[in-house]
Amino acid sequence: MADQLADIMQRKELRCGTFADVTPFAAPDPKTRAMAGFDVDLCRAIAKRWGVEAKISPLSVEARVPEVKLGRVDITVANLAYTLGRAQQIQFSDPCYIAKEMLAVKASDPGATKADFKGKRLASTKGSTSELAIKLNESDPLTLVDTGSAYMAVQQNKAVGMVANTMTITKLVNESKTAGQPLKMIEEPMVLQPIGIGMKKDEPALLAKVNETLLMLDQAGEINQLWDKWFGPNTEFKMTRTDKVVPLSQLKFTPLP
Repeated sequence: MADQLADIMQRKELRCGTFADVTPFAAPDPKTRAMAGFDVDLCRAIAKRWGVEAKISPLSVEARVPEVKLGRVDITVANLAYTLGRAQQIQFSDPCYIAKEMLAVKASDPGATKADFKGKRLASTKGSTSELAIKLNESDPLTLVDTGSAYMAVQQNKAVGMVANTMTITKLVNESKTAGQPLKMIEEPMVLQPIGIGMKKDEPALLAKVNETLLMLDQAGEINQLWDKWFGPNTEFKMTRTDKVVPLSQLKFTPLP
């Protein structure tokens, strides 16, 4: 049995799958065109601790699990939520933070809770946990290629709302105030989900090393520094990270299917 961690150390390169174009997780920098974002920085921080280079491979939302499963990337660092379906295909690190799937609707919509949108058409990216959250709410999913398309679907009245992670929804709600029809975020989360790093199954050494490194980065305050850089009080998201890296088994949550 080949050991993936040994292969990484031997080739001195950690192949990281990230989003192709989802700000602020991973997207081309408008000035340099180099990939930049929270997940890109986290990938580089892990590689640095291992004394190897980080090779960033931009992936589509639905390719995040297959690419790591096929061994084309070593790890997927792409806002990857733990779900039962994904956990059957790949293994997950301890979560770096707990994400919320949030719903945005037109500011004029009288709805105030997720139950108000049961049976209504909601847009999301295809193959995402946002899509699962819509189905769990017994709403009607309209799945599209990216969050920009989901946003346009709401603007063009093809959907009454859209579901995405808190950061994306916050950004789009802010943008909607100056362009198009203003949106509002429903305060009640659609679902809570632990965000971890995805790896190929049956690679215990790699899993142990990733978990150990995440814990070290967390204890050294490095994950908080990256968080503040991309999501913190001085950014448009104004979010504070209160989560700590803890084993999945210690978390109280209902896993998505």
